[in-house]
Formats: sequence, structure tokens, C-alpha cells
Amino acid sequence: MQRFQDVLGQEEVIRHLQNAVSANKVSHSYIFEGETGSGKKLLAGLFAMLLQCENKGTEPCQICTSCKKALNKNHPDIIYVTHEKPNSVGIEDIREQVIGDILIKPYSGPYKIYIIDEAEKMTVQAQNALLKTIEEPPAYAVIMLLTNNANILLPTILSRCVRLSLKAVNEAVVQTYLMESMEIPDYQAGMSASFAQGNVGKAKKIALSEDFHKLIESALHILKYAQDMEVYELIDAVKSMSQEKNNVFEYLDTFLLWFRDVLLFKATKEVDSLVFRNEINQIRERASKSSYEGLELIIEAIEKAKARLKSNVNFDLTMELLFLTIREN
Repeated sequence: MQRFQDVLGQEEVIRHLQNAVSANKVSHSYIFEGETGSGKKLLAGLFAMLLQCENKGTEPCQICTSCKKALNKNHPDIIYVTHEKPNSVGIEDIREQVIGDILIKPYSGPYKIYIIDEAEKMTVQAQNALLKTIEEPPAYAVIMLLTNNANILLPTILSRCVRLSLKAVNEAVVQTYLMESMEIPDYQAGMSASFAQGNVGKAKKIALSEDFHKLIESALHILKYAQDMEVYELIDAVKSMSQEKNNVFEYLDTFLLWFRDVLLFKATKEVDSLVFRNEINQIRERASKSSYEGLELIIEAIEKAKARLKSNVNFDLTMELLFLTIREN
């Protein structure tokens, strides 16, 4: 079963949608904005199911014929718009699946609903074509645009849609969800929640990924011994990591969380709030060797390294500078 409460941390958005249904003030066009894994596709699907539900409540009943069809993704009046090109939703996709279909009345439900995922990939021509439909939709039409970044959409589209932004979820809420719903051990759940930075989908993926935990072990191994490594050893570590450039930001996030733990422990001497509390011996040792200023310099250097790599600055040079900063402080 799927319920609104499965979309963690988005109570405000859910309340808005439920109130719109209760007051019979459903808009013809919505934008659900949030990063991949935030729950926007699940939320849009639940809202569509609720709009078509035969029992007319504030939660889809899950048992009527309409809800069962929606759950099985074969409801004739809930259309998930697809696109063949991976990086583009073209004008033909919109014409064929939306504009050419929307004037046909609903087959069974009160609404005809179109869910366009990855809406930020719509070409300008596709957006302009859709705009005419959004401006003058049939009374029964509801269009939902799901996007990682609504600001990429045309201002004219933004101005005609109800824009609902999915927020980052509290880390403790994510950790509790992983522990209670997925039976993930508390240490692993805490680490996954910290890495996900409020993204429930990302947290679930991390918690279940063996490769991710191998990456963590590799990153921690480098961190534990970086201060005692010679320059040539640091360079070898850089070369080893350069073979995994797709994972470099996960490595850097690991470094960042670890040094934040070191700084936090140095300041408070408390263990329970640490992400890597299983590594307390190494954290305690590093905290005793580094000054507050040195740790802050390292954290700043990691942030700079992330920014440089995003700007395509030379990978090896960026990582060598970072490791030298870690070793010297």
C-alpha cells in the first residue's frame, strides 16, 4: 500500500493537496520540485490516485476499482508522459501524449491527469506547446510537472502553475525511518542519513549499497593514515582515486563528515552525536593532533576541492593539494 505518510517530511505540501481536494479547488497545473529521491514521483502518483478515488476522502482508499488501477499503473485517466531521448523531452512527446490526447474526455474518472517527470528536460519548443494547454485546459485536466530544478522552466509556465517544493527531511527522521521500516542497524542508518542530507530516496539507496560501504572503508583508510603518509604515497592515493572519478564526491563527502566529527569531538568530547562513532579511537587521536584552526582549514579545503572539481579543474592537482592540507594540519 502507498500512503501520503510514506512521503517523509513533506507534511506541508501534503496538507496543501488534501485541502485543495476537500475544498474542490484543485488547480489545472502543478509543479513538484525536489531532487532525485525526494519523493516527488510518489507524491504525484498518490495525488493522482486521490483525485480519481471513488470514495472521495483525503487519502486514496486503495480498495476501489480506480485506486487498484492506479496502483497497477494502468488507470486510463492517469497518463505518465514518456520520452525516448534520455536528455530531452521534445515537442513531439508533448504533442502526441498530451496535446493530442487531452481533448478526449476521461474514460472513467472525474479527471484526466498527465504526469511529466524530468520536466526540466523539456525543450523550449515543447514548453511553449504545453503552455497553450496550461493556459486554456479542459475543465477535467490536471497537469503535473516533476522537476529537479523548476527555475529551468519558462517563466510563463512557472507563473501559471502551483509550485510545490519538497524540502530536505530532518536527519533524525530519516534515520528513524531506516531503522524502523527497513531494519537498518542504528550506526549504518545514522551514517546513511547523514550522507543523504535530507534525501530519503538517497538514504535508502546508500543503506542498501554494498559498493557504497566499500567506498566508505576505502576513504576512511586514507583518512586514518594521511597525516603520516609521504608525498609520493599521497600521490599514489590520488591516482588510485582518479580511477573512480565517478565516486570522487562521495569520497569528499566522507572526508567532510569525518573531519566534522573530529572537530565536534574536540569541542564537546561527546561520542553519541558523531556520524563515525565506531571510529572513535581514530577520531580522538586526530582531535588531539589537530588544532581548531587546522581542522577548519581542512574542512574549508574539502569544500574548495568539491567546487574545483565541479568546475573541471585538474583532478590530480586538486586532490594532491587537498591531501597536503590534510597532512599538514
